Amino acid sequence: MDAFLIYAGLFASAFLAATILPAQSELGLGALLVQGEHIPFWLIFFASIGNILGAVVNWVLGRKFQQLKSKKWFPVTTGQMARASRWFQRFGVWSLLLSWMPIIGDPLTLAAGLLGVRFWRFLILVTLAKTGRYIAVAILVFHVW
Repeated sequence: MDAFLIYAGLFASAFLAATILPAQSELGLGALLVQGEHIPFWLIFFASIGNILGAVVNWVLGRKFQQLKSKKWFPVTTGQMARASRWFQRFGVWSLLLSWMPIIGDPLTLAAGLLGVRFWRFLILVTLAKTGRYIAVAILVFHVW
C-alpha cells in the first residue's frame, strides 16, 4: 500500500505539473530517487505517464479553445494562446520536444491542440520530451548523489 501511495502521488504531481496549473514534479522524483527505497524505473514510469497525460489534457483544451476561452474558469487568455501559437507556428511540430520546459511547455501543448496537430504525432513527441526529462533528472541525481 505504501508503494502504491508513493507512485500515485508522484503520478498526480507529474500530471498537475503538465497541466496549466502551477506545479512541478522534478524535486519529488529526485527526492524519491535519493531515498533509494523504490525502483527508479517505476518512479520514472509513473512520473512520465502522469506528465504525458497532463499534456494530453492541454491538447484537448487547445482543441476546445474556441468554446472554452470565454469561460471564467479557463486559465488561458486569448493573448497567451496567441503567443504560444506564434511560437508553435514559428518552430513547427518539433517545438513539442520542448514541452518539458517550464513556462513554455504547457502553452506549446495547448497550441498543438489549437492548431490541429495530429494526436499520435503529438503523443510521440511529448512522450520523448517528458520521459527524456525524467531520465535526465534520474541521471543527474545519481551522478550528484
